[in-house]
Amino acid sequence: MKKYNISVEATLEVIGGKWKCVILCHLTYGKKRTSDLRRLMPNITQKMLTQQLRELEDDGIVTRIVYNQVPPKVEYELSEYGWSLKSILDSLCAWGERHIIREYGDKFMVLEDNVLNKSDEPVTES
Repeated sequence: MKKYNISVEATLEVIGGKWKCVILCHLTYGKKRTSDLRRLMPNITQKMLTQQLRELEDDGIVTRIVYNQVPPKVEYELSEYGWSLKSILDSLCAWGERHIIREYGDKFMVLEDNVLNKSDEPVTES
């Protein structure tokens, strides 16, 4: 049995790293094919995306849906367990936005133009 010093280590073991939270944030907007995720995350390699999706699937966070058709179609979505991370992901996004505003002033100067960054709601300093 694995031992953790503090419980956040268990969280980071599942969603830590550069890409997993980004993948999960995109999946909060609905099912995505691998090609959709690649388009939304142009800096991730196919190999890394596949690896991260497999790990998230193995941990029960993401569900892989295979459609029996030609050509084959595969989509990914958050599992019920994965949806339990929504408040954590929202908090990470909100903190990141506050950090960007603190460091750069205008968030739109440094954030890519995509669905995750469309909110015009002001983030207040807490």
